[in-house]
Amino acid sequence: MNKILMANAVSRMKLTDQMKCTLGEEGSVEPLVKMFTTGNLEAKLSALGALHNLSGLTENINRLINSGAVEPLLQLLFSVTSVLVTLREPAAAILASIAQSDLILMKKGVAPQMLSLLNHASPAIQIHLLQALNSIASHSNAKRIRTKMKDNGAMQLLLPFLTESNTQIRVASVNLLFHMSKDFDPAGECFEQLGEAHLKTLVSIISSSVSENEKSAAVGILSNLPVNDKKVTEILIRENLLPFLITLLGVTMAGSLDPTKLLLLESIAGVMIRFTVPSDKKLQRISASHGVISCLLKLLSCGSVVAKSKAAISLGQLSQNTLALSKVKSNRWLCVSPSSETFCNIHKGTCVVKNSFCLIKAGAVCPLVQVLEGKEREADEAVLDALATLLQDEIWEDGSNAVERASGVPALVRVLEVGSLKAQEKAIWMLERIFRLEAHREQYGEAAQVVLIDLTQKGDSTLKPMIAKILAHLQLLQMQSSYF
Repeated sequence: MNKILMANAVSRMKLTDQMKCTLGEEGSVEPLVKMFTTGNLEAKLSALGALHNLSGLTENINRLINSGAVEPLLQLLFSVTSVLVTLREPAAAILASIAQSDLILMKKGVAPQMLSLLNHASPAIQIHLLQALNSIASHSNAKRIRTKMKDNGAMQLLLPFLTESNTQIRVASVNLLFHMSKDFDPAGECFEQLGEAHLKTLVSIISSSVSENEKSAAVGILSNLPVNDKKVTEILIRENLLPFLITLLGVTMAGSLDPTKLLLLESIAGVMIRFTVPSDKKLQRISASHGVISCLLKLLSCGSVVAKSKAAISLGQLSQNTLALSKVKSNRWLCVSPSSETFCNIHKGTCVVKNSFCLIKAGAVCPLVQVLEGKEREADEAVLDALATLLQDEIWEDGSNAVERASGVPALVRVLEVGSLKAQEKAIWMLERIFRLEAHREQYGEAAQVVLIDLTQKGDSTLKPMIAKILAHLQLLQMQSSYF
């Protein structure tokens, strides 16, 4: 009886983290687990209350798992004994806490068992189960578990919850679908699973939900759909998704950016890649007419390197078509000289941002270079791809000058020092073109050659032939040298 009284006291106390830590260190978790597994109904209820209170601390969660609490908690949820019904909700709440630890991934079959309970549980228990499944699916090393959940029909089970009237259940379900969507098959299995009706529902959530968390998850699902799936794109255009996203981006960036808002911006940037694919100029024009380019520039200044990378991908995709579009526009009006505002010195044609998607006219070059100057490296390759569109064969000379004016040369040299191998390859390709011009060789050659020579000695061997070309431009090596 004393144990029950003590457990009841622990369950009702407002414990600080320090108190929870002390109780855990003094060995209170293990006897409470034993009390729950072997005691009578009153003992079980008291022990569950105490364990729920203690499970708010990571160290105690690990103690719960190591004490073997997971299996009996799950068994309790499957129990059909009426006398144990009152224990299910606290048991589900503890499982939701336990799932925050990645140690749960070592317990095989936990996630599928929770999924199988969803449709047969009360709303209160459904919420706890969904919270637990969200924690499990969000762990960085949970891909195998997510795949197992999908194989067990998680998508089909969760999709009906998109229209659930209980807000907590619906939000948790949308979040879990977002985690499931991280592993969508690029071949297009997603459309068959989601279908048009559910895509429309997701757009409706984005446009009308009052929950920022739910909006973020819904946009995240759409951002994970393969960008080349034309059926999906057609539906999203018909449902007017793009204006909703642009409005949402403006509202989100107007305030301080917490983790939920940063994730939302990353997802918005991901969806915009779909609306800027270079193979569909008509879609690019539609996107530009809605103001996508200015949104992409805003994303380059936000705090998330993932959002910056995705925004750079879209800007690069748009810029791939600028040369052709500027010339088409100019050829139509040969008898009329283009104004200084619309004539582009780089593309030698008429560049209006909404029609030709010109990086120069959009003022995108400096923000792109600034990303390269930052400490985070994840966006380097996307930014370099975008800037490289200014160095195409027909425009490389003027494009080189544009990159140089934006302080791009020191930024490219810095990428050689700190960037990934792929980023180094792209930066070297650009520098080779830039250093064909004498003015740039004179200004930046001396500083660059130190880094280049060091890279030939310590860098990847695949870079040496490209570096040799640059050193030849700098007159440090004959163009046909066999040094490398």
